[in-house]
Amino acid sequence: MDYFLSLNPVLQGLIATIFTWGVTALGASLVLFFKEVKKSVLNLMLGFGAGVMIAASFWSLLNPAIELCEELGYNAWLIPSVGFVCGGLFIVLSDKFLDKIQLVGNFNKYARDEFSFRSFKKSVLLVLAVTLHNIPEGLAVGVAFGGAALGIPGCTVGAAIFLAIGIGLQNFPEGAAVSLPLRREGFSRARSFMYGQASGIVEPIAGVLGVLMALSMRSILPFLLAFSAGAMIGVVSSELIPEACIENKNLTTIGVIVGFMVMMILDVALG
Repeated sequence: MDYFLSLNPVLQGLIATIFTWGVTALGASLVLFFKEVKKSVLNLMLGFGAGVMIAASFWSLLNPAIELCEELGYNAWLIPSVGFVCGGLFIVLSDKFLDKIQLVGNFNKYARDEFSFRSFKKSVLLVLAVTLHNIPEGLAVGVAFGGAALGIPGCTVGAAIFLAIGIGLQNFPEGAAVSLPLRREGFSRARSFMYGQASGIVEPIAGVLGVLMALSMRSILPFLLAFSAGAMIGVVSSELIPEACIENKNLTTIGVIVGFMVMMILDVALG
């Protein structure tokens, strides 16, 4: 620990966000242990992932955005509201854009069986939404280490480490929530894992940027947090829950409740 404390804050932020990315990869690796993918299991995981994302959209994103607005002297409801709407509209516009792209002919190289366009679109939106969620999380960790280095009141290296641990723990189910649905859509185990872990690779990049631009990043972080929350709610409501409820809505409901509860406990207990 003493060695870590002696490191340059940029390196501290990099190491911390590599850890959070690694936990994402660990969650995504669950797809490697399924010899056969049962729809009931993946419906449950879709519900679980939806519950995690709904809970994270508030406790990990919107609530911190509101608190940070108050701390920075911003309007506590305006910026989070605008960011949330922009994130949701981004998913809606992405949905419309993907409807217009003719990629059906390329699907066979990614799957054992031909995709339906709707399934491919859902997979793209899922990866995109989780990736967007991970960008502000990486920034938040980086800003925490940068703030500690600058001596900003309330910012300490210990608090930054604790934040990274909390984000890492919540990244585990997120990695699984990406890789398992992709496997269901026909991707190979290896490709599902690669896309699942890739959704978290932005965190080390964002973490370093957060340290280097702590002051400027901190000023726009409320909008970024709320934007990601809106994006997650958009993809959950338009893709995850409707898809998972097609065959067994009760199983999906259980997954949503358990996923929400787990994420709520992690966020509240770990502060």
